[in-house]
Amino acid sequence: MASAFLILHGLSGSGPGHWQRWLLERLTQTGHAVRFPDLPDPDTPDPDSWRREVLAELALLDGHERVVICHSLSCVTWLAVAQELQRPVDRVALVAPPSLRSGLRELEPFFPVTAAAADVASAAAHTRLVCSDNDPYCPEGAADLYGHPLGVPVDLLSGRGHLNPEAGFGPWPAAEEWARDGVAPLTA
Repeated sequence: MASAFLILHGLSGSGPGHWQRWLLERLTQTGHAVRFPDLPDPDTPDPDSWRREVLAELALLDGHERVVICHSLSCVTWLAVAQELQRPVDRVALVAPPSLRSGLRELEPFFPVTAAAADVASAAAHTRLVCSDNDPYCPEGAADLYGHPLGVPVDLLSGRGHLNPEAGFGPWPAAEEWARDGVAPLTA
């Protein structure tokens, strides 16, 4: 049985040209089961609705290895889910999580983040954070805000913004390599 992947988008979804859509296609072409749900009301999200949807999707995720790949606001959603998850997954990539200092009012209901390092460790055998040092949606730096306090390895991509199409992240071979082997760093 191949690996099973759950790809979770951020605020307003991951439209055409986004690395998550590219990754979906690449993994599906090689026989992996991939779920990429449209989370409810992506432009005006509700944290409880997103949390329930992620839990429902996880219940459907079946493979010899279960992998979750989050971008932006879904990273914060994952951290909420991590506190109540009954069956841990194998690997999680948290890519470019935002903060309250982003100034986006749509994000406010998702904060504060209350997950602790123990929650993250119990939700997945391996979690890694991928972020930039100049993400406008996390001006204080995701490595300091999330990575170090949660005790997860950090792949810091210098000067790469929000790791989205506007920052040059359409096809992203390093993300595909990590998805397949779980070892490679998620570099640019």
